[in-house]
Amino acid sequence: MPELRLSAELVPSTSWYNNLRKVIEPADWDWIRQQVYAHYGNRCALCGVGGTLHCHEVWRYDDTEHVQTLDGFIALCPWCHHIKHLGYAGILAQEGKLDYERLIRHFMTVNQCDRATFLAHRDAAFDEWEARSRFSWKVDLQEYAMIVQKPKENRR
Repeated sequence: MPELRLSAELVPSTSWYNNLRKVIEPADWDWIRQQVYAHYGNRCALCGVGGTLHCHEVWRYDDTEHVQTLDGFIALCPWCHHIKHLGYAGILAQEGKLDYERLIRHFMTVNQCDRATFLAHRDAAFDEWEARSRFSWKVDLQEYAMIVQKPKENRR
């Protein structure tokens, strides 16, 4: 499979909602995401579009020790973010809340690829998700853990 600029990053079902955003104060999350947006020039890091941005947590998975490690953050437009969470995007599409064909076109445009490449990538991502979802995952927030552990008055 070719190297892709934009790829799906499906979180194992056994690790859904294990993220930094859920365990820190909203003001701390706002501070982090504003820093991330500024770092990327208020543009999507993958497709370059400006406008509405989402702060996406970048995770690395150790498939031997079953540890998911927070490696950092990236600014994404809503379409690139939907690709990252392709399973959830599929649910939104089934509910009539997302145009799945537009999502596929976005993937193909960013990656300069064809539909067959999208389908192969999608299938591989779901295979990996299924395999990873068989295990419980330990979460390693790395240096970001100190945000969770700080007393509220000392955060940021």
